[in-house]
Amino acid sequence: MPHHAPHTQLTEYPEVNQTMKLSDFHYDLPPELIAQQPLGERTASRLLQIDSAGTSTDDSTAKIVDGVFADVLSLIQPNDLLVFNDTRVIPARLFGIKETGGKVEVLVERVLDDHTLLAHIRASKSPKADTLLTLEENIQAKVLGRAGQNGSLFKLEFVDDLTVLQLLEQYGHIPLPPYIERTDSDDDKERYQTVFADKPGAVAAPTAGLHFDDGIMQALKEKGVAMAHVTLHVGAGTFQPVKTDDLTEHVMHAEYVEVNAETCDAIEACHQRGGRVVAVGTTTVRSLESACVKTGKLEPFSGDTRLFITPGYEFKVVDVLLTNFHLPGSTLLMLVSAFAGYETIFEAYRFAVEKKYRFFSYGDAMFLTKSNFSESV
Repeated sequence: MPHHAPHTQLTEYPEVNQTMKLSDFHYDLPPELIAQQPLGERTASRLLQIDSAGTSTDDSTAKIVDGVFADVLSLIQPNDLLVFNDTRVIPARLFGIKETGGKVEVLVERVLDDHTLLAHIRASKSPKADTLLTLEENIQAKVLGRAGQNGSLFKLEFVDDLTVLQLLEQYGHIPLPPYIERTDSDDDKERYQTVFADKPGAVAAPTAGLHFDDGIMQALKEKGVAMAHVTLHVGAGTFQPVKTDDLTEHVMHAEYVEVNAETCDAIEACHQRGGRVVAVGTTTVRSLESACVKTGKLEPFSGDTRLFITPGYEFKVVDVLLTNFHLPGSTLLMLVSAFAGYETIFEAYRFAVEKKYRFFSYGDAMFLTKSNFSESV
C-alpha cells in the first residue's frame, strides 16, 4: 500500500498573482450543462481545441476548434510524451450512526496507514474524541480527535482486522462530486475510474483521464507515442471554492504527490527529441510543476504539495494540457487560465456554453497549448 502520511512540506512556492481577484474567475453556467451521467462510451465526448500559442491578453486571437475526443489521435504526435495521473479512486464515502443514534456521513480525505485515516464528517453535531461510529452497519470506527487545517478533518481508527482500504472496497460508496445530484451507482465504480488507475488513494477522479479507453491507448502506442505516469491523490479539497477575493490569502489544500526518476528521464528525453510533454489533467500539471519547486528544475519528488498556480506563473515542464471544464472560482480554472491565457480561456468557456458542451467530471474535454506570453492582468 502506498504511504499517504504527510511529508515535510515545501514552503518556497512561487508568488500568487496579486493583481487578480476571485471575482475575475466567475462565469455563468446553465445548470443543465453540468454532466450528471457519463456518456455511453468513454471516447464519445467532445474536444474543444484551443491553440493559444502566440496569443496575448491584448490580442486574444486563440484558434478555437470544435471537435471530438478521437481527434487526440491526430493532435498528439509520435515525438510527444503523454503523462497520466495513475491514482486510483477509493470508495471513500460511508454512511452510519453515532452511539446516540444520530446520523453521520464520512468522506475519507487520506489513508494514513492500515487502520487510521483522516476524514470529513457531516453530522448534526460534530463527534467528540473517543466517540464510536458504526458505518455501513459493518465498520466500527473510533474518533481519535480533530486534525487538518483549523480542525476541519477528523482522525479515525477502524477497529477491525481488515485494513482501511479493504473495508472501503467492501462497504464504501464512490464519492461522486457535490454537483452530481444523485447517489452513486454500480456503473460509477467503473466509469469514475481511469482505465490506467493503479495506486489507491484519491477521493476524486483525475477526470481528464476518464476519456481514454483501452482502444485509444493502444492506438496511441501504435502511433509511437511514449507514456509516463505521476501519482497525485486528489483530495476533496479540489471541490472547495476559494473563499477570499484576495487570492494571496487563499490557503491551498495539501495533496500527496509522487514523481519518480523514470518519469523525469522520459520528460528529458521528450524535450531532447523536440517532442511536447502532454499532461493529462490539471493534477498531472501540479505534480510535475511541484517537482520543480525546490530547484527550479524537474527532479524526483514525493510528498505533499500546496502549489497554487495563477496567471503569471511560469510553467517549467508541460507544453500541452488535456483537461475538462472547471468550476467557476476554482483553483483549477485559475491554473488553466495561467496555462493558456486568461482571455483565451474565458473566450473558450463562453464558446463552450454557447455550443452546449458538457461540464465538469463526466463532461467534455479541452486540448490546450501553452501561451507564449506571460500575462500581467
